[in-house]
Amino acid sequence: MAKVIKGLYYSESHEYVRVECNYGYIGITDYAQNALGNIVYVDMPEVDDEVEAGEEFGAVESVKAASDLISPVSGTVVEVNEALEDQPELVNQDPYENWIIKVELSDKAELDNLMDADEYEKL
Repeated sequence: MAKVIKGLYYSESHEYVRVECNYGYIGITDYAQNALGNIVYVDMPEVDDEVEAGEEFGAVESVKAASDLISPVSGTVVEVNEALEDQPELVNQDPYENWIIKVELSDKAELDNLMDADEYEKL
């Protein structure tokens, strides 16, 4: 069974957000990386790009398929996980440690629209 971590926020499209102060670390869930298989490429936005909740911000490509990344929250990209440019397979090894982008949250109330770990496990 896929690993779900308490204390994170989850979207129906299988992205998570780990919130620290006013920042959100966004990545894909263990379920998503498992379904995709061996990840070979991660397409990420640039620093200072704006992301909107419910909108695409990049893609993950595996040997099996490509999947759009849908942002669970709105904000400004303050950092991308550069390690994934050379080692996209890190997402397969531990998707919760290997987040994809870090955003400054523009509206923390959006977190109320996301699922907690228990709700996500039921999905």
